[in-house]
Amino acid sequence: MSHYDARSAVRPQPDAPMVDIADYVIDYRIDSKEAYDTARYMLLDSLACAMLAMKFPDCVKHLGPLVPGGELPGGSLVPGTNFELDPVQAAFNIGTLVRWLDFNDTWLAAEWGHPSDNLGAILAVADYLSRKALRDGDQKPLTVRDVLTWAIKAHEIQGVYALQNSFNRVGLDHVILVRLASTAVATAMLGGGKDEVVTAVSHSWIDNGVLRTYRHAPNTGPRKSWAAGDACRRAVTHALNAAHKKVVGYPSALSAKTWGFYDIAFKGKEFQFERPFGSYVMENVLFKISFPAEFHAQTAVECAMQLHPQVKAALEKGGIDQIERIEIETQEAGVRIIDKTGPLSNYADRDHCIQYMVAVPLIFGRLTADDYNDSIAADPRIDALREKMKVKENPQFTKDYFDADKRYIGNSVQVFFKDGSSTEKVSIDFPIGHRKRRGEGIPVLMSKFEAAIRGHLPAAQADRLMALAGAPAELEAMSITDFINLYRV
Repeated sequence: MSHYDARSAVRPQPDAPMVDIADYVIDYRIDSKEAYDTARYMLLDSLACAMLAMKFPDCVKHLGPLVPGGELPGGSLVPGTNFELDPVQAAFNIGTLVRWLDFNDTWLAAEWGHPSDNLGAILAVADYLSRKALRDGDQKPLTVRDVLTWAIKAHEIQGVYALQNSFNRVGLDHVILVRLASTAVATAMLGGGKDEVVTAVSHSWIDNGVLRTYRHAPNTGPRKSWAAGDACRRAVTHALNAAHKKVVGYPSALSAKTWGFYDIAFKGKEFQFERPFGSYVMENVLFKISFPAEFHAQTAVECAMQLHPQVKAALEKGGIDQIERIEIETQEAGVRIIDKTGPLSNYADRDHCIQYMVAVPLIFGRLTADDYNDSIAADPRIDALREKMKVKENPQFTKDYFDADKRYIGNSVQVFFKDGSSTEKVSIDFPIGHRKRRGEGIPVLMSKFEAAIRGHLPAAQADRLMALAGAPAELEAMSITDFINLYRV
């Protein structure tokens, strides 16, 4: 048995998980057509989310330079705006836009998260580098295809870590994995090699993580909508420091006794991995297509939509008093994250409450981003229905949720009436954004994309984007700067 000497200053070899990330980011070749096709839709969907977010003043107030006058002409363009910023602040802006409405893609396992959050860092760095290359004339600009490659790798890092490592159970927010993945790929994009990637990643782990308290009662608030942008901003800082300033790294940032991440933040446990890095996560990623709702509730909303006609009839007949109770079954994670009682004080509270996300479609037959606003939440029928709801775990839903061959997100809803009758128990195992419903889901995703861009961009730009969406080879060959310029307003 080896003896640990706390006084020894001998520099150890880098921790294996950091080396594995560096090897993957620098060496691995993506050859999956399905991954690239999915990544292309992911890019379009994420920018659709960004355009939709531009309608919300609470989001828009975060955009632009950190201080007045801090623009960088020729820097990274923030889609949906005319801001040109340094890549660090641009990463925050883009990450915030993509994430604001809780409508971008999702990954669910031991840890949760939204891998397209990484586009904040990837697009900011790619556009910055490409504009610089065009200005200096010494390099070729990055293409959309290049961005898709980096996105596949960022998705994979975040998603593979999430499969068996639960940061939420130690109180840390899932954006720790956005910072990790974005740090790794941004360092490589900036010209860093394996040593620089390891260095940057070590700094990312030394940051530890932010607390999840802003996602949970009684402190739920809008920071959850810009937390990923903040992680992207920090990631680009680490990448620039490692790739350009050659800062010193910390090889045992994870494993150092007493002072490392494992001992400080992870209860002494080392990370566990279900599979090596490849392209699994992008191929299996979940799209939020129909509803801007926390993903554990997506199928619950679908169930409620099916039951709306019967509930509407009951309400028209005699009001809320016609309903005795509503039973919702969900996965263990859904119970832990979004089962919420009491007053809901803001948008962020409501889009993380399964009772609210079921009540609105039961009453109105819809769930849109606007339905989380105060004006809709003031309808007394919503809270009246919430009070009649009982949420419990369905063990089969939990089992299927963790099954690597399924990755289901099941929910069921049943409404019971005062006259002794009831609706059927509507149960849905996986939502339209699941891999097993891609054929059904992609046309709906493209409708979401078209509505979003036409709602914010000039008609000529929206027409061009729709044409590119239907011409994958042309889109992927396009420089990322030319593509992003189509989102300039």
